[in-house]
Amino acid sequence: MWQSLLMAHPARTVVMGFAAVILLGTVLLMLPVAAEDGRSADAVTALFTSTSAVCVTGLVVVDTGTYWSGFGEGVILVLFQIGGFGIMTMASLLGLLISGKLRLRMQLTAQAETKSLDIGDVRRVLLGVAGCTLAVELAVGALLALRLRFGYGESIWDASYLGFFHAVSAFNNAGFGLHADSLTRYAQDPWVTLPIAVAVILGGIGFPVLLELLRHRNRARVTGRRRWSLHLRLTVFTTAVLLFAGTLLTCVLEWTNEGTLGPFDWHKKILAGFFHSAMSRTAGFNSVDIGAMTDATLLLTCMLMFIGGGSAGTAGGIKVSTFAVLGAAMLAEVRGEPTSAVMGRRLAPHVLRQALTVALAGVGFVMTATLALLAVVDKPFEEVLFESVSAFGTVGLSTGITADLPTVGRLIVILLMFVGRLGPVTLVSALALRERKRRYELPEERPVIG
Repeated sequence: MWQSLLMAHPARTVVMGFAAVILLGTVLLMLPVAAEDGRSADAVTALFTSTSAVCVTGLVVVDTGTYWSGFGEGVILVLFQIGGFGIMTMASLLGLLISGKLRLRMQLTAQAETKSLDIGDVRRVLLGVAGCTLAVELAVGALLALRLRFGYGESIWDASYLGFFHAVSAFNNAGFGLHADSLTRYAQDPWVTLPIAVAVILGGIGFPVLLELLRHRNRARVTGRRRWSLHLRLTVFTTAVLLFAGTLLTCVLEWTNEGTLGPFDWHKKILAGFFHSAMSRTAGFNSVDIGAMTDATLLLTCMLMFIGGGSAGTAGGIKVSTFAVLGAAMLAEVRGEPTSAVMGRRLAPHVLRQALTVALAGVGFVMTATLALLAVVDKPFEEVLFESVSAFGTVGLSTGITADLPTVGRLIVILLMFVGRLGPVTLVSALALRERKRRYELPEERPVIG
């Protein structure tokens, strides 16, 4: 009976799967062997770390590299790998490898997680997702390991471990690092920051985009023709615009700030500005001190964190496609056009309603969490708001107040990370499944707006 209820809605299964892995991770992190000093971590610290890892956020209340043992760090790595890849996607892939076939219900579950439009394509999508994940993580991990070995004199084991840990964390947009200062020691090193930024962008842009790019590359090689879908064009274009705008504005606002970009040469400032813009798209690494940034840059970062990355990827936020659809709707209204269109395609009304619902729900979650945190912590408003947006967007950037949060504050952030990772997925799925046609129309009325 309970199995039928659980499998009746794939999105519900995804939520239950994430919750189960978070609880399992909490138990493992509470084991004495998981802590460096051999003493069990308290329940809230373990739950916070497990939630942050599974929800690929990166916010931490203890330093990852010094508090957790090798076993604990391994548990965290596995948790954000599972969280990024998708619990139900992972289960479907394991079922495929073991039995060689997928049951219909498992296919439906994987479809909800991978955003595949055709159930018959789920097997190909799962293998493609696994292939992309493995290829990017191995390539970036190898580059980082080589740089750390020959550029910083790390031992072969330490360079390999650091390189692959940060590569997996970057592709999954987790933001977990093994240095207390995140990546600030590598701020002026493009051989470290650029591979990590590329991994973050590829992971955050969304698996459907990556797989479609691979398909079209092969198709163009055979036919010489290439036709991108609207989702791919919208995601790539909006991502590029946000990356450029974020880089430009970060450099302008922080150019003379002695606490961030001020001491760097001009080309290193651009590198650090680009890295911050890419990380604000839900990765969580930082190469400069976030707490030293100006209020204007913190607000800019909040905007980027709230928008997030691509759909069905490892990034969080309301997603770039949602942002683009809302922008198209505003432009159509300003022009007085009856329908919204983007890149030569008319947008269906229900797409606009879903985008508006996701965006307003996100604003509601962030504002409610910020209000709750302000009631329990004595911190400046801008720092608390930044923390809330970072948790909802599953980013992991912080001005430094995470470790100072009381137990109630940590529980609020835990809930916000969970909602931020799964809320948009479950909300859109619920809206799509509830869509129905009305057989009558109500009388039209126009209330005063504005």
